Amino acid sequence: MSQPLKSETVDSLRVNVYENRQVMGAAAGRDVAAKINEVLAQQETIRLIFAAAPSQNELLDYLASAPGIDWSRIDVFHMDEYVGLPEDAPQRFALFLRRKLFDQVAPRNVYLIDGSAPDADAACRDYAERLRQAPIDLVCLGIGENGHIAFNDPPVADFDDPNLIKRVELDEVCRQQQVNDGCFPTFDAVPKEALTLTIPALMAGHYLFCVVPGKTKTAAVQNVLTGPITTACPASILRTHPACTLYVDTDSYGWAERREG
Repeated sequence: MSQPLKSETVDSLRVNVYENRQVMGAAAGRDVAAKINEVLAQQETIRLIFAAAPSQNELLDYLASAPGIDWSRIDVFHMDEYVGLPEDAPQRFALFLRRKLFDQVAPRNVYLIDGSAPDADAACRDYAERLRQAPIDLVCLGIGENGHIAFNDPPVADFDDPNLIKRVELDEVCRQQQVNDGCFPTFDAVPKEALTLTIPALMAGHYLFCVVPGKTKTAAVQNVLTGPITTACPASILRTHPACTLYVDTDSYGWAERREG
């Protein structure tokens, strides 16, 4: 079991730095699996929210094959979905999470955001009602190149949002990231809108596990750890959560630059 190269705490945020994304993802997976089993030992069922992005691959792969998790007692949600993509579009986050995890482990209930619903407002109301039925125990999330969490880009991020889920317009940095990640062939192919859980909905989770690999995330991670807590970098709010751990590799942490500095 690989130990982090470095651990630190920034405000309330615990930060673990690993040699590479494979080690980082496995470490996050072990911690998530352990926390799942710890909470399942205390209550009959639990509720988890997952991000859908290439940055989460190693974590999801670990959980898909982790022994000893009773998924029949776990309800799962996801945190965002594009508006207007066909139901069979490979870029849909619901399909990504089904393929990577949900179909392999068979949770008790799988609650998916319907981004193709003719009435987006009704879809948001329905999903919000699902979320309100009981507390969220664990949230597994990432951070975007623009500092977003879920699709709360800086122009639409609201730390005091009254909604649990809302329709948003994606900013250009976010849309370009989807091309950079290989999810869409061109910028124009990326949908302009999405449904996203809001920042209060994510922060309401009892335990947060944030997995952020890669050099394209270095600036965002630096802003989270050293900048002000502001919606200009939405993920900076994670520093206020009482039980959030940030998992980074040397690339996203800027290990070489920090060592030289």
